[in-house]
Amino acid sequence: MSKTLVIVESPTKAKTISRFLGRDFDVTSSMGHIRDLPSSKLGVDVEKDFEPKYVVPPKAKKTVTELKKKAKNAGEIILATDEDREGEAIAWHLLSALDIKADQAKRIVFHEITKPAIKEALEHPRKIDEHLVDAQQARRVLDRLVGYELSPFLWKKVMRGLSAGRVQSVAVRLIVERENEIKKFKADEYWNILANFEPTSGEKKAFQARLVKIGDKALKKLEIKNEAQAKGILKDLEGQNYQVSEITKKEVRRNPAAPFTTSTLQQECARKFGYSAKQTMMIAQQLYEGIEIGEEGATGLITYMRTDSVNLADEALGKIKSTIEQQFGEEYTLPQARKYKTKSKGAQEAHEAIRPTDASRDPETLKAHLDAKQLKIYSLIWKRTLATQMPEAIIDHTKVDIITGDKKHTFRATGQVIKFEGFLRAYEEGTDEKAEEEELAGILPEMKEEDKLKLLELLPKQSFTQPPPRYTDASLIKALEEHGIGRPSTYAPTISTIIARKYVEKIEKKFHPTEIGVTVNDMLTKHFPRIVDIEFTAKMENDLDDVAEGKIGWRPMIKEFYEPFKKNLEEKTESVEKHVEETDEKCPTCGKPMVIKYGRFGKFMACSDYPDCKTTKPLPEEEKKEEELAEKTKDEKCPICGKPMAVKRGKWGYFLGCTDYPTCKGIKKIENKTGVKCPKCGQGDVVQKKNRRGTFFYACNRYPDCDYTSNKLPGQDEEKEDE
Repeated sequence: MSKTLVIVESPTKAKTISRFLGRDFDVTSSMGHIRDLPSSKLGVDVEKDFEPKYVVPPKAKKTVTELKKKAKNAGEIILATDEDREGEAIAWHLLSALDIKADQAKRIVFHEITKPAIKEALEHPRKIDEHLVDAQQARRVLDRLVGYELSPFLWKKVMRGLSAGRVQSVAVRLIVERENEIKKFKADEYWNILANFEPTSGEKKAFQARLVKIGDKALKKLEIKNEAQAKGILKDLEGQNYQVSEITKKEVRRNPAAPFTTSTLQQECARKFGYSAKQTMMIAQQLYEGIEIGEEGATGLITYMRTDSVNLADEALGKIKSTIEQQFGEEYTLPQARKYKTKSKGAQEAHEAIRPTDASRDPETLKAHLDAKQLKIYSLIWKRTLATQMPEAIIDHTKVDIITGDKKHTFRATGQVIKFEGFLRAYEEGTDEKAEEEELAGILPEMKEEDKLKLLELLPKQSFTQPPPRYTDASLIKALEEHGIGRPSTYAPTISTIIARKYVEKIEKKFHPTEIGVTVNDMLTKHFPRIVDIEFTAKMENDLDDVAEGKIGWRPMIKEFYEPFKKNLEEKTESVEKHVEETDEKCPTCGKPMVIKYGRFGKFMACSDYPDCKTTKPLPEEEKKEEELAEKTKDEKCPICGKPMAVKRGKWGYFLGCTDYPTCKGIKKIENKTGVKCPKCGQGDVVQKKNRRGTFFYACNRYPDCDYTSNKLPGQDEEKEDE
């Protein structure tokens, strides 16, 4: 009897699913997409209604051959790829690549890789959803048209090797515009008058309050503008007595955040662990597809991680409630399940939020089977899921107004006490920014109105308004989602792309636009405003959602975009001059002005009379740097032939190359030596290095023979003590 062939995307997923199916099933993997647009050409026939020309990539040919053999001998074929548009498209491509007719294969989908979910899916197979396939094709074709037709424009007008893309260009625009806001920002000085008080009777516990009113006038944030004003107020406060004028108490109730979606999981992992979106999705994929957990074997631990829904399945809610009761007690359960409404545009409510496949499987029981990062993300998902079905937290919020003896100045202290932890017992959501008022909130001593207070200290505090913060992984994803740009599967690759293209760089976990990123953004904003227009890009995403729902056809949608885009591109290719920066420097060869251009290794100066004059030279700052490096490394010898080394510049920066090149191809790194011998091996020199996060550290230059590293220069502490 022939076996039933089940095809999924990844070997890990295949291994997990095969545990739930008997010997009559052959579960195998397509290793991702097995057809795509060709990499060497456009692959879209714009003359024939945007017909895509798919090919089997070289890396997938062996897989396709093997799958064809299995499909030929199979009794039945089941396509079990992921339930989103990408998974639907992979299933559709499999039919074509393996020469399978649509009625010969069954399509099953599931939100989690568990035995009940797989069994349920097998009992309810369906046909491939052509609308979802069309939506995926539309996105692929749209992105190919923009990338392959707009990128050559950037090559001609800025420099070769650049690329443009719909969503990535908008993401760069957000980062560039935020940087411009920061540069234009002018800080305003302001002062706060703080005071430390202590009750004169009862609990002698110090607390802090802030001056909030002078006379009948409430003080706004920038009311006290300078030190002179602050000193004037302090003078008025000299010799004053203080007493409690009013105490206001209220009960505040806080509800838990919704279950995780792709976006909120990426944001929270960035806030709490510093993980990039790409890193978060890679680990979440592992948890979804299956982890070996002892005798149970490969087990899917979380539900599908590409989702914009906050729904929780009814069957999961019962297990969540019993787990809460077991972990925290009955008082932490809800009489009725809490439901959440999805706010994101185009969300697919039929899907589920990200949750544990089995809530009773707590993180502690999985410690031995997960690595540190897997455990962190699983714990986060588990705790957040439980918290969504726990009671609201009840917090007693107290506001105490304190008035001076002359009744002219009012200070205010705020305090809060958790009356009932509720969901906070399990989980509290991270935040991007901390409010100024939160700094003063604490537990206040017991006081009554008209109680006398002892002034311990008056504290004038100078502050300055802050510019808007640079985007982090968390805040950029949040902004993309709020603007309706991209969908769950696009956030991580979008961010990875703009970093890989060197349009932005991460410094201390914050995005900074590079010079080339700014140049490309300015070029696109000026000449292709629709491509980087936030509202237009969001409309395109909504159109793709309409395609997925069968409301509109994908080819008319592409045509509506492409015709004006192509016309504008042709006009701009003719009219726009190549981007150059003029300088006051004259060409040393012909005397004509030098201009700044972009090359493979960054900016350089070139004669404006190119190609008649091909003189080039480094920028003054680079020239100076080269001279300094040449002086610093003048005694370095080639490790191969012993001849002198010369400073050269490559893709990754400066390095030393043999002066006898190309006869000798010896190269060396330029080390930032400190003049200190390695304290561990005594042979190597301690050099300063920089890690991926941009932080400097010290290491032995004999690595890997010596693995000495330190975040401080050896002897640094001793020198400070001597001083």
